[in-house]
Amino acid sequence: MSTERKPEFFAGKGIHIGIIGCGYVGLPLALRFADVGQRVTGFDLDQSKVDKLNTGESYIQHIPAARIREHVQAKHFDATADFTRLRQMDAVLICVPTPLDERREPDLSYVEQTARAIAPNLQRNQLIILESTTYPGTTEELVLPILEKGGLRCPIVADQSAQNTATDFYLAFSPEREDPGNKQYGLAQIPKVVGGINPPSGRAAAGLYAQIVSRVVPVSSTRAAEMVKLLENIFRCVNIALVNELKQLCLRMGLDVWEIIDSAATKPFGFMPFYPGPGLGGHCIPVDPYYLSWKAREYDFSTRFIELAGEINTEMPYHVVNAVAAALNDRQKSIKGSKILLLGVAYKKDVDDLRESPSLKLLELLAARGADIDYNDPYFPALFKMRHYDFSNKRSVELSPANLARYDCVLIATDHSSYDYEAIVRNARLVVDTRHATHGVTQGREKVVSC
Repeated sequence: MSTERKPEFFAGKGIHIGIIGCGYVGLPLALRFADVGQRVTGFDLDQSKVDKLNTGESYIQHIPAARIREHVQAKHFDATADFTRLRQMDAVLICVPTPLDERREPDLSYVEQTARAIAPNLQRNQLIILESTTYPGTTEELVLPILEKGGLRCPIVADQSAQNTATDFYLAFSPEREDPGNKQYGLAQIPKVVGGINPPSGRAAAGLYAQIVSRVVPVSSTRAAEMVKLLENIFRCVNIALVNELKQLCLRMGLDVWEIIDSAATKPFGFMPFYPGPGLGGHCIPVDPYYLSWKAREYDFSTRFIELAGEINTEMPYHVVNAVAAALNDRQKSIKGSKILLLGVAYKKDVDDLRESPSLKLLELLAARGADIDYNDPYFPALFKMRHYDFSNKRSVELSPANLARYDCVLIATDHSSYDYEAIVRNARLVVDTRHATHGVTQGREKVVSC
């Protein structure tokens, strides 16, 4: 490592960057730094991931293996499970999960464990950046005290005019804004919000990220940067809850909510379209409102509006199951004993990402109601044991005309582009569509129920 560690150092070349967590956030970030010529080491406890990366293999659908292989061969990128190698890094970026526990409260165990892994390896003048989504105060209240246990100090200074704050190491927060499968906005095009524990930390982090993104947006503190991320996703959560509630009202009123949203979206100002679905998925939107609500209680503040949105979105899988039961009932069938095929287990179309997918809840609820439930998803030939679910006995069913015809109901939960919706409607006995995926199908409309 270089001995020079002023904030300006991190805007230069020849920096060795460690990224902890080689998943949907960490791996694209690592490859982006490698793209600009920096040397990157990915850290992960999963040895199988480490082995695949070091041989140039990809385990994420939208990241080509050729891109990983190119950087491995050029010695711009390698991976390891040996956390003592953190001592060799100039900068360390933390990209680990921040899920909810069984009580829907923040589970920061991955962040805490990672901070404890860094602490004995922390070097003077290193830059540490937390990217994991969390509540305001996490970097200051959880990460900083753990890192300072070895004797090095990073003083909290809120005054951004204090440019010459003495600091032994740099600490910042910069929320990830990764959107898997988004072909319009990749990591390089998305501005990066950065907040430091003190002004030098903020400048160091801003200089590092300026090398890989179109724009860096400095904010006054790590707490401000943490709140920015929550606002972004709570904004989406609340608006999705609004259209999910309107969808249920429109169904009772005999109105097409999709027509209404699309028509409202023609207004060139003051309106942004959001679309209903079977529930929220992904690693942020279903989680973030609960992180803020939990933290708000520390200040004797009730986030009633946000909590209501969370409740509405959480109820959507139950609404879908009731709609399936009603549709079967209209055909003189009980949901108990019915054969149901769920289309799509990914949390959104055209990605190989199961995190917080509402489809998993649908599988659980339908099975609990006595349905004989199968699934199809081109991105998941088999399911496995997860944090809250175990569907390791299930494999994707082939979408042949004969297979479609043998199910009492086909439930569209994820609208993958590869699905032939005309063929699905033509061969299925009943289709319950939660994604407006069959809107262009004209033949067999009598078999389609929107919900």
